[in-house]
Amino acid sequence: MEGIIVNFRQGKQTQTNNQMVVKVESVKNKEEAKSLINKKVTWKTSSGKDLVGKITNIHGNSGALRVHFEKGLPGQSVGTKVIIE
Repeated sequence: MEGIIVNFRQGKQTQTNNQMVVKVESVKNKEEAKSLINKKVTWKTSSGKDLVGKITNIHGNSGALRVHFEKGLPGQSVGTKVIIE
């Protein structure tokens, strides 16, 4: 299953670089998104490295997911695809 990184998780004056908001096209609501919690997410860099994260919670009412990575992702990752396993 594939998803798209929408944005960093952020507040009014803060940004958390190791937490991303991911949207999956096939997921339309909260109930469908809850079934994906604790799954692994992989983002491939342009040099071929794999950065692995974990879905920790849902984000909002439209089925977006909150993904926690061990290290922060670069800004170039916003708008790119991730693989959900």
